[in-house]
Amino acid sequence: MDKSQNFSDPSEDEDDKNGSTSRNINLGPSGNPHAKPTDFDFLKVIGKGSFGKVLLAKRKLDGKYYAIKVLQKRVILNRREQKHIMAERNVLLKNMKHPFLVGLHYSFQTTDKLYFVLDFVNGGELFFHLQKEQTFPEPRAKFYIAEMASALGYLHSLNIVYRDLKPENILLDSEGHIVLTDFGLCKEGISQAETTSTFCGTPEYLAPEVLRKQPYDNTVDWWCLGSVLYEMLFGLPPFYSRDTHEMYDNILHKPLMMRPGASNTAWSLLQALLEKDGTHRLGSRDDFNEIKAHYFFSEINWDDLEQRKVPPPFTPNIHTDVRHQTTEFTGETVTHSVCYTEDSIVNAIVMEADDAFLGFSYAPPSDDSFL
Repeated sequence: MDKSQNFSDPSEDEDDKNGSTSRNINLGPSGNPHAKPTDFDFLKVIGKGSFGKVLLAKRKLDGKYYAIKVLQKRVILNRREQKHIMAERNVLLKNMKHPFLVGLHYSFQTTDKLYFVLDFVNGGELFFHLQKEQTFPEPRAKFYIAEMASALGYLHSLNIVYRDLKPENILLDSEGHIVLTDFGLCKEGISQAETTSTFCGTPEYLAPEVLRKQPYDNTVDWWCLGSVLYEMLFGLPPFYSRDTHEMYDNILHKPLMMRPGASNTAWSLLQALLEKDGTHRLGSRDDFNEIKAHYFFSEINWDDLEQRKVPPPFTPNIHTDVRHQTTEFTGETVTHSVCYTEDSIVNAIVMEADDAFLGFSYAPPSDDSFL
């Protein structure tokens, strides 16, 4: 199956009241005013999205590798997506406290681009490994799904709904642990008792209530978790069809069909997570605590898991050469991604900001590498 594309409804973002789509957006003081693109050697394109690319970069100062997400401001503003980008940044700031979420080291801006300097996680996308092996044995799938559930539970504890869990957004680190990435569709401020209604996500993994355009809560993430578990065990999402309309109809109306090759406890979890009525779905009453208590995870010591003491069932063969990254990205050159145009070189310092991206720039207080 080809890589899934997500989509989002820009209705959550207000129009840019000043009509500012200029490259020379006034960007505001940064927590790291010396950070600039020329601090890095940009090596390869390792990801691509609607607003820009993710590049493997080596910091010249110390030789450390990072994944740098470079976003085009003009595209973001034209599509009224600035709130989504700022939400992504806000979520990344909170991720450093959890072992299975990608961390943000700092962010900075130039006149035309936004830069997220992130952990470089070089074990490859789960999508890459699943495509290569077609299915995973149940113990391996259980390990991954437990770490994913832990990450989602942490986000939910911060009143954040992730909304885009899929194998392409799940990386493996050098030891084989899960690292969740890409927080562009996250919604902040959604507690267990609150809902949102934006139609967004990836078609194969949309929960029925999202398709019906009904108000929904964080239980949509547990639907996605069930979809990913099903895909790891059987090779395709549970209601997949090449015809999108047929797939949507399957999600809304087709019963979950049992297939051979999974244990009874795995089927019990799948049925509980892929419950079409979100109010009866596992996790609807006590969120992550319900997931942890399911018999499928009876062998999991959650404290050990979250301290990374449980040995991963698979260790990637790690090289900095991004051999586990999707080749459609790694074949691209970085010149146009970073855009070392005359304008960018002259203005490759962090500028003062207007309201569009106010507060984007960030550097942890302890990071004095550029001071």
